[in-house]
Amino acid sequence: MVGVTDAGDSAPEERRRLGWERLSQLGHSLPEPLAAKGGYVAARAFGGALWVAGHTGRGPEGPRLTGVVGDDVTLEQAQEEARRAAVNLLAAVDGCPSLTAGLGSVEALLHVRVFVAATTEFDRHPLVADAASQLLHDVLGPAAGTHARTAVGVSSLPGGSAVELEAVLAYAG
Repeated sequence: MVGVTDAGDSAPEERRRLGWERLSQLGHSLPEPLAAKGGYVAARAFGGALWVAGHTGRGPEGPRLTGVVGDDVTLEQAQEEARRAAVNLLAAVDGCPSLTAGLGSVEALLHVRVFVAATTEFDRHPLVADAASQLLHDVLGPAAGTHARTAVGVSSLPGGSAVELEAVLAYAG
């Protein structure tokens, strides 16, 4: 866990700045939000809840890691891909026009769903999901980053990705 105090009671712009700082301490930077690849939006705000569509670890040029965990993708590679997917998810949150202070508007990360493209023998889905959960918790802080989670094994994901995340958050402003 990153050694930064929780900013739960701070002003939204301060919480946003702290989130960026925590991400940097973890060796990541917030990219531009990736455009949706179909007839949907990357994030939809309604009634104080922000629904964030599925995000993989892809970059602007396309997938960074493709394959199936337990076959041609190792547990460690899947965990790193889960972290990249979490960073992309955070970029979608920070760039959502409905959130006046981006990440600083987040009051709570309510739920994260992690999909892992895996062989039928692979049973360590929670360990892949833990990588994303820890990064999200560290960036948002204990007050906003503690969340419920589901980890699911699937036979394939869009673009051949090994990991995909989606989330529901509570926000103010």
